[in-house]
Amino acid sequence: MFRPVIQKTRYLVALAIFNYLMFLWASHTITIEKAIGYDYKIQASQLMKKAMDFLRTYRLGEQGVFVGDSVLDPNETMLIGTAYGCSTDEGYLDAKVSTLNPNFAAVIIDLLFQAGVEQGDTIALAYTGSMPGANIATLAACEIMDLEPVIISSVGASWYGATDTNFTWLDIENELYNEKIFSHKSLMASIGGKSDVGRGLTRECQESLQNAITRNSVEIIYEKDWRNSIKKRVTSYGNITPISHYRTFINIGGGIANVGVGEYNPRNGVLFPEDLMTFQNESVLKTFSKEKVPVINIRSIKQLIKLYGLPYFPIPLPPIGEGVLFMKPTYNRIVNFIALLLTVLATTGIGIYSHKQIHNRMETYEPESIL
Repeated sequence: MFRPVIQKTRYLVALAIFNYLMFLWASHTITIEKAIGYDYKIQASQLMKKAMDFLRTYRLGEQGVFVGDSVLDPNETMLIGTAYGCSTDEGYLDAKVSTLNPNFAAVIIDLLFQAGVEQGDTIALAYTGSMPGANIATLAACEIMDLEPVIISSVGASWYGATDTNFTWLDIENELYNEKIFSHKSLMASIGGKSDVGRGLTRECQESLQNAITRNSVEIIYEKDWRNSIKKRVTSYGNITPISHYRTFINIGGGIANVGVGEYNPRNGVLFPEDLMTFQNESVLKTFSKEKVPVINIRSIKQLIKLYGLPYFPIPLPPIGEGVLFMKPTYNRIVNFIALLLTVLATTGIGIYSHKQIHNRMETYEPESIL
């Protein structure tokens, strides 16, 4: 019985094996390439680790024994606060732990690259005490890229942030500055929290946070109307350099003056003016966007961590330089093209040969001869 080769099992099996071998060949020729900004990312992560190591040693004191809560602070960073006391708002422990990963500094480098920031640029930076890890990561990135950050802070912190009134974010920042790990620190600071003045906190908490600003020699922002706090911040940024001359504005956390009040919260990451057309919250962020300055918004840590492939709530902390942030797997395009070409040629060749077999059979086949 006549059957073309395309219908013969041994040929089909051979073709399948050949195509599978081509697939294996192509898939096993992956080359690992350094991601954009690799050197900056490694250096920033190393600097963040140095800062964290210093702070841990500083807080442990002479005894050098961890006496914190190993459940809240499993990596013993000494930078996780409590969920009570002078906290300005609720917060997520896993987000705070996740930013205390030295590789998070590489995330900041990547975002700066996306925003078009180059070495030596001047940027505006606004953060709160809620996420010390993200703050340290940003300062590390600025240091490595030789940026000039103009910094205005809010000293208050949400749950698990820098909630210790004897060791607030401004104290952390100042120690890192005095140790010459970082070259920049806040020029001004507010209490933060509700209305940017700690409304809802006890008088004792408000006074403690205000004392933290004073003892760190930072100019205080205290406006009963939080809208005036926005104006004062914008004016202060503008006194250093015109708003439109800043290369980017980085917001870390949910400071009311920085992001305003409203149902719509801008997404994470780099936001260009066209991305914020519908964002109407009166805020520092909106002011910079109106001046065509790109914004880097860092708030929802879980989304950001997932986007960059970093571990969420990492225990223990991963090695520096691990993950797609640093190294990108790339397939060999030449090998892929050759494998695809051979696969197509083999399949097409069998098809064409079978067609010729059928055509020849039709020409030589004579039904009348049977009679």
